[in-house]
Amino acid sequence: MHSYRNPNIKKIQNASVNLLEYMPLAHHHIKHPHLRVKLCVSGAAETGHCGLQAYNRAKQLGREIARRDAILVTGATTGFPLWTAMGHKEEGGVSVGLSPASSEAEHARVYKLPLDYLDLIIYTGFGYSGRNLLLTRASDAVLIGCGRVGTINEFTIAFEDGKPIGVLEGEWETDEVVRTIIEKGHRPNPKIVFDSDPQALVERVIALVEQDKVRERGLYANADGIGGRGAGEGDVNRFQISERRFQSTGTIDWAGETG
Repeated sequence: MHSYRNPNIKKIQNASVNLLEYMPLAHHHIKHPHLRVKLCVSGAAETGHCGLQAYNRAKQLGREIARRDAILVTGATTGFPLWTAMGHKEEGGVSVGLSPASSEAEHARVYKLPLDYLDLIIYTGFGYSGRNLLLTRASDAVLIGCGRVGTINEFTIAFEDGKPIGVLEGEWETDEVVRTIIEKGHRPNPKIVFDSDPQALVERVIALVEQDKVRERGLYANADGIGGRGAGEGDVNRFQISERRFQSTGTIDWAGETG
């Protein structure tokens, strides 16, 4: 994100702003790290019921996420999410973990969770249930692997939040459990996809995320209009025009009118 300083700037015509020295402009042509797709992988920390192929399938899932330049988000735990992080890191991906613990010491000594294969661990201090909420909220979509009750908890949160969800089919029972919940929950959801191929699953989920980002760009605009509304369909030209006008006049109105 670049900032432009204009010594002649007097005011910016916005609802709640009268004076601003620095005006950040969102450049559609620059790839901002925070605009990379963030994919949560939810799965069991204890994998005795997952079958012999779970390890390889989880690592393959992580590799496919990295190959699409997406950021992996996990619960900073063992088992299926850890294996996914291992595969993700093999491809040079960036991984973020949200821990139930309040500190690194508690994470390692009390919860006995790993510190490896994650570029950043956020210590929420909210326990497992609170961590699960933040984990799904921080992600653009949730991928479900072999899991247990905690995985189902994260699935239902993502379901209620309207997040795209990808369910990896395998020799485990989790995909069947999810299908039963959807069927007996009497709430169809077009944002849930099932696939036995990790590559295809990641591609389908990212396509759903991109559709959401086009439809829901308005959700990322702050009430004061300055926070940086993302460029959805029809917005790119508006940003380019606004940028040129700002550089020449020193004023900009994010509603589209400048002067």
